[in-house]
Amino acid sequence: MAAKSPARIATAIAIPVALVVGVLAFWLLGGFPKAAATGTVRTDAAPMDEATAATCRALVARLPETLGGLHRRPVSAGPEQHAAFGDPAIVLSCGTVGKRAIPQDAQLLGLSDVCWYPEERGDETVWTTVDRQVPLRVVVPAKADGAWLVNLSAPIVATVPFADPGTTHC
Repeated sequence: MAAKSPARIATAIAIPVALVVGVLAFWLLGGFPKAAATGTVRTDAAPMDEATAATCRALVARLPETLGGLHRRPVSAGPEQHAAFGDPAIVLSCGTVGKRAIPQDAQLLGLSDVCWYPEERGDETVWTTVDRQVPLRVVVPAKADGAWLVNLSAPIVATVPFADPGTTHC
């Protein structure tokens, strides 16, 4: 019987060890991606006047099917006034938010020609427009970030008319 060379023995050990390390690293880094959530996101439909409804229909129709890689999901009520993306869902609501008084010391953010008022609420941030004739709200879970708002700006600017925010400025 021929003696096994040290190189063959090292190779015979290294290959299984490399495979185990590779599988372990893959698993620790998240493994295979999970299937995109496709279930219905719970929303409430609020009554709107015809002008508001027309603006919201135009906005929702212009929204993309994916938002920065997050797929659009169906909503339980008011598909002409709501859109949801990803899991946990980022939810845009149009015309369902009453105009609110913005605190004097509020930090407003202008993102791609839309002025937003962000409010931290536990495990989510609620972003409300300040400069649109029809109010909009986007609820962003803590796991996501407000950067998704930039992707919504072009459809908002194209469909929801500007309204002078008065003394409030971004």
